Amino acid sequence: MNDDVPLGLLVGLLIVLLLLSAFFSSTETALMSLNRYRLRHRARSGQRSARLAEQLLERPDRLIGLILLGKNAANLAAAAAATLIALRIGGAAAVLIGTLILTLIVLIFADVAPKTLAALHPSRIALPAAIVYAPLLRAAYPAVWLINQMSNRLLRLLGLRPEEIGPSALSAEELRTVVAEAGVMVPRRHQRTMLRVLDLDAITVDDVMVPRQEIVGIDLDRDWQQNLALIRETPHQRLPVYRDDIDNIIGVVRVRQLLPDLAKGTLTEQRLLEHTREAYFVPEGTPLNKQLLNFQQQKRRSAFVVDEYGDVQGLITTEDILREIVGELDSEPVLSEVGVTRENDNSYLVDGATNIRRLNRLMSWDLPTDGPKTLNGLIVERLETIPPSGTALVVNGYPIEILDTTEHGIKQVRVMTPDAVEPPQQLRAAQG
Repeated sequence: MNDDVPLGLLVGLLIVLLLLSAFFSSTETALMSLNRYRLRHRARSGQRSARLAEQLLERPDRLIGLILLGKNAANLAAAAAATLIALRIGGAAAVLIGTLILTLIVLIFADVAPKTLAALHPSRIALPAAIVYAPLLRAAYPAVWLINQMSNRLLRLLGLRPEEIGPSALSAEELRTVVAEAGVMVPRRHQRTMLRVLDLDAITVDDVMVPRQEIVGIDLDRDWQQNLALIRETPHQRLPVYRDDIDNIIGVVRVRQLLPDLAKGTLTEQRLLEHTREAYFVPEGTPLNKQLLNFQQQKRRSAFVVDEYGDVQGLITTEDILREIVGELDSEPVLSEVGVTRENDNSYLVDGATNIRRLNRLMSWDLPTDGPKTLNGLIVERLETIPPSGTALVVNGYPIEILDTTEHGIKQVRVMTPDAVEPPQQLRAAQG
């Protein structure tokens, strides 16, 4: 009966079966290699093949059952066709040789090569295949269901429940890795912004607030003419109002509301207090992501950071948080505004009260930010004392020379970049 089938037809059938096996092998790898988030985006955009692929992957046990059913059927039929061809050509002695040749052909052309190609280009293969598999799964559902029932029972004996497979989700660290490795798909500037958003929960208001000693405000115990001059010249939109000390804060006033009275010369302390709004306080250590939500809920733009005793430690604004996310808001930030004066290409004079995070961001430096928030605090922590003028040290490769100090802290230092040619001769190494 074998002789009734033309040899050419058997060879053609074998080729078709090998192509089917290659199809099942490649599509299995492609579907399992799909980026689920990219697939979900395409499905939500209305792409039919992506929507079908997403539905198929919701129950991978059924999809795998269908693929393996088709692949094994194709391979078994190919083996039978190869046996008939071997018998036709060389008799029983050629069957073993034919089996070896078929094994090699299946391994290379119907398994390894298709799977490698699918792993390199999963979307190009998986999405068209989903259009084929969707109706094929419905047609072969009884056989697939039977196979799944048997395999799932075996898995339950091992403590696994395939039907409870839920949608995959990324942790914050995994999402950070995805963004960092996006490459040309996401512009570098956008990557930095997204990474900063993800880092907001690790940064507190203490890291970016304006320190207590730098808060500019209206002291009602001060000469009134000085307060009027401050209101006229201030670059700030809001000013705190207090008596004698910032801890005795009364509230916050919007400068714009004072301008009409200021222009008429009728601005008095009483009029100032009428425009003053109650101050908003937040505890130190509040994460920036939480504080951003607090600002939104409270309809506020600024808050005073207080310690456990209620003493004011600094001032945090929405602009400070926005700057932490997108970088400096000015296209060309003025160094003097953050307490930095350039001496030459490798040397800078820096105020001791300068915030380290902003200094790193502005100057592209790498001073440590996991401890004190200001340059003064960093140096005092390293030396464990307020050093006299002329003392020098190295922090993270940056030579630092103390130029001016007081009883309470360091006023000014000279910072040299790591590629500076001549660090201070009296340098005391305190490597960070």
